[in-house]
This record gives sequence, structure tokens and C-alpha cells, in this order.
Amino acid sequence: MQTHKAKRVEIIIERVMEHRLTEAMKRADVTGWSVLPILGGSGRSGEWSREGQISRGTGLVQVVCLIRPEKLDPLLEHVFAVVERQIGVVSISDCEVVRAERF
Repeated sequence: MQTHKAKRVEIIIERVMEHRLTEAMKRADVTGWSVLPILGGSGRSGEWSREGQISRGTGLVQVVCLIRPEKLDPLLEHVFAVVERQIGVVSISDCEVVRAERF
């Protein structure tokens, strides 16, 4: 089966910033992504968990998208404008996809 090079971009951000982030992604001409809840983890501030939190608006989410390599720089410019002042991690990895027309 033929595969096509793509970029996988994963952004971890505070849930309250999710809408602002996805709007920035739209401005960068990204049309598809998935949002995943983050249940807990460990970072610079130590371990944490969503257990016992009452509000669905608190905590972190991970936004994942697969894009064509030429869309990476414009996406990062828009995303960084949102993430630079917030808690957030952006990671990029190379991947391959089938059905490149969907990306």
C-alpha cells in the first residue's frame, strides 16, 4: 500500500484554551484534529491528576492533527501565538498516512 509523508502535531494545553487553539488551527488552514482529555501526569510542577476536579473546564487536553509537511510552519506560527503565554507543550513527529487527500 502506498503511504505519504505527513507531520503529526500534538499540543497539550489548558482545557479553557481549547477553543482559542482550534480557532488558530483553522486560521492556519488545518481542517482536522482530535481532542483528547488528559487524566493526569507529571511535569515541572510535579505530579497531578484530574481526580476530584468538579469542573470539566479545568485540566489539560491534547489536540492532535496530521498535516501535510508544507502546512507545518504556518500552523506553528498560529499555535505559538496561543501557547506562548499558557501552559502548553507542542511536539512534532514525522509520520506516514494512507489516503493523502484527506490531509
